[in-house]
Amino acid sequence: MADSTSTNCSDSSSSSSSSLPSSSLSLGDLTHSALQLIQWKQPRKSAAVFGMSLLVLVSVATLSAISVVSYLLLACLCITITFRVYKSVIQAVQKSDEGHPFKSLLDRDISLSPEVVRQLADESLVHLNWFSSQTRRLLLVEDLVDSLKLAAIMWVMTYIGAVFNGVTLLIVADIIFFTTPLIYQKKKTQIDHRVKLIRSKVDETLQKLQDRLPGAVKKNKSE
Repeated sequence: MADSTSTNCSDSSSSSSSSLPSSSLSLGDLTHSALQLIQWKQPRKSAAVFGMSLLVLVSVATLSAISVVSYLLLACLCITITFRVYKSVIQAVQKSDEGHPFKSLLDRDISLSPEVVRQLADESLVHLNWFSSQTRRLLLVEDLVDSLKLAAIMWVMTYIGAVFNGVTLLIVADIIFFTTPLIYQKKKTQIDHRVKLIRSKVDETLQKLQDRLPGAVKKNKSE
């Protein structure tokens, strides 16, 4: 009796512990799938996602967000309703009983498990705490060089914001995300060499700037 109880406990603990990796595995699969799309590991899927995302962003740039969402849902409903009616007519003519054409999709479990939600919350909390600490460090000038870097970036962003709006920047970012990996794969050696040169120039400039800082600032920097 005791052996059976211990066996059941061990089975339940092993099943619960095995459920946790499956949740984390689903998050890992999601990240891996996103990387594969960006890196064009599956060209058809990448092209479809890139085209759809670019179409949505361009539509948002020309139309209102409500119109874009309405048109997308209307197009989706037209496709699904037409396919449903078509399959129903085919089943009636052939006198077959294949059931609902979207049965496999309707039966698929798309709910989030508590483990996945907790893991997402924990990861979001880590990033939020990091962002808060970095923002405080930069705005309160804990490191003068880093704060000057932020000031320079924000100064450049004022000119970018005067030329582009938010949707245009999203379109440019979408194009960069999907085209940069292809260009990098084809010209990896040249790009790595250029990046190395740029990094060395930036480090050299920052070192010269740090050497010209007042003595108190350099002392805090060294500490």
